[in-house]
Amino acid sequence: MAESYDVVVIGGGPGGYVAAIRAAQLGLKVACVERRPTLGGTCLNVGCIPSKELLHSSHLFEQAAHDLAAHGIATGKVTCDLDVLLARKDKVVGDLTKGIEFLFRKNKVDHVKGTGRIAEPGTVAVTLPGGKGAEQMLAAKAIVIATGSEVARVPGLDVDEVRIVSSTGALALKSVPKHLVVVGGGYIGLEMGTVWRRLGAEVTVIEFLDSILANLDGEVARHMHRLLQRKGFTFKLGTKVTQAKATNKGVTLTLEAAKGGAAETMSADVVLVAVGRKPYTEGLGLAELGVALDAGGRVVVDGHFQTNVPGIHAIGDAIAGPMLAHKAEEDGVAVAEILAGKPGHVNYDTVPAVVYTWPEIATVGRTEQELKAAGIAYKTGKFPFSANSRARCMGETEGFVKILADAANDQVLGVHIIGPDAGHLIAEAALAMEYGASSEDIARTCHAHPTLSEALKEAALAVEGRAIHA
Repeated sequence: MAESYDVVVIGGGPGGYVAAIRAAQLGLKVACVERRPTLGGTCLNVGCIPSKELLHSSHLFEQAAHDLAAHGIATGKVTCDLDVLLARKDKVVGDLTKGIEFLFRKNKVDHVKGTGRIAEPGTVAVTLPGGKGAEQMLAAKAIVIATGSEVARVPGLDVDEVRIVSSTGALALKSVPKHLVVVGGGYIGLEMGTVWRRLGAEVTVIEFLDSILANLDGEVARHMHRLLQRKGFTFKLGTKVTQAKATNKGVTLTLEAAKGGAAETMSADVVLVAVGRKPYTEGLGLAELGVALDAGGRVVVDGHFQTNVPGIHAIGDAIAGPMLAHKAEEDGVAVAEILAGKPGHVNYDTVPAVVYTWPEIATVGRTEQELKAAGIAYKTGKFPFSANSRARCMGETEGFVKILADAANDQVLGVHIIGPDAGHLIAEAALAMEYGASSEDIARTCHAHPTLSEALKEAALAVEGRAIHA
């Protein structure tokens, strides 16, 4: 007989485990089904967390090797023990996955290990680990699909996770490649390229479009392009990879212009395929149930995360919206509150995004390109970190803060930052936008001195042409 629950969540990533915990906090009986041996999904196991750990460790290595002399700190020859670096990454991941297991026990969420599919509305069948086909049946008043996303594949580039790797394989290379080719100029490719460039690799980025980070503010993307070039990156824009052949010694790629032209070849030790992600909904039984998907393979939901089949909901990367862990978490909280009879809502216009290169890029709201396309009149305020006293003390003066405000009422429509700790600074901007703040509201808020956050205040002042320090 199937055990009965108020909510069964399929997927234990950021969206799924947060949805399960929040639903349990609200008094619902909850189970969370996860096919990985550990909770946390792609983000914690092979995505956000291990990549940020490697970015941090490699940043420290680069500072010790090149940047500390300016502060009067002599380090001598600096070496990196890659085995220790990777082991630390694994320990961080392991500790955090254990933390989620503890939170499940604390909140009385049942963790069901196995692969879930929706046998029928109200019933989840879980294929248990071991490969013997045994199934556990779970009855549920509500089912939440939180299965996340997977790496998008490129025809002609067969990922083997040795020579031709996805972002997962790029987290665990056995040695620093002499030449790393990154296919894709988005945030994943640039972040992982940054890790291995810092550790000694020559890095070439091949991007189909005419710019990197094409979904970000154009001025920010161009600035980052120039910075990465100065740091040793090579870019081939407007270029596509048509084939990659791997051998024991390396990879030979065949390239041609995106608009067509003569083919050329390039050799690499390792190729990272980082062209994006796609929703992971295979094996859930959605087609059999008649659950609607859009053209991109995402589950179609209404404003309450409800699919066209009653009792089946979906969140996170499986539905429309930015494929970001924190967006999935907000979806998870909202759907849990809705299922508990409370109001739940996510404002996707104030979901921030961060590129964890150095300097970092952080953004929230609309870009200049989007405002122009929509015909919205806006004002711009910009302030460089070179004029920020704390950035000067840190020796981190690259970049700027840019605020876009409505020309009619001064409401902040977008904030774009490239600079030190941009990922932290963007939180203030997201909060301001969530409450409908004007640029004057930010400008009139007292910011501690000397801090990097003063650059945001100065950019807000600059919207009206009255920045003090620039």
